[in-house]
Amino acid sequence: MPSELQQQAKRPVSATLAGPYGHPFHPILVTVPIGAWVGSLVFDIASHIVGDPDFLARGSMWLIAVGVVGALLAAMVGFLDLLAIPTDTRAFRIGLIHMTLNLLVTAAYAGNFLWRHAGDGPSDSVGTGQLVLGAVSLAVLGVSGYLGGKLAYHYGVRVADEATQAEGFVPAHRRPNRRTG
Repeated sequence: MPSELQQQAKRPVSATLAGPYGHPFHPILVTVPIGAWVGSLVFDIASHIVGDPDFLARGSMWLIAVGVVGALLAAMVGFLDLLAIPTDTRAFRIGLIHMTLNLLVTAAYAGNFLWRHAGDGPSDSVGTGQLVLGAVSLAVLGVSGYLGGKLAYHYGVRVADEATQAEGFVPAHRRPNRRTG
């Protein structure tokens, strides 16, 4: 039986803003910055391989911008999920580290965007410093993602409790017919 503190971390602070019980919005929204930033690194590397790298360098810059906007949206609902976790717990401390790393990564990508956008914007292959900053930022994002996974899969933050989960494992022939009762 989950403790009262565990139950608190499973319930949304605001179902409207953070997603209803068992369906948090944060894991859905994080796919935007992750995908955009992985794509930007692929474009960065490819800009060193092709003969006309301008379009890849510009594409990478705008993928970074999309990722920053997506990260800010994910951070807002993620912060609401953090508020659901009791403060004097290991899960809360991990949540704080997860949030801090994500904010640092977002700031690094925002800086990388501004660096690339300076002047007339990219006009050749992505610079080595910009490429390294993107790669390091993505690695830190991976560490933060591991911690986010630990919050959800190890500690069950914003995950439906075991009794609710068990409903999905009742064999079909033993479930009551919803039409008749």
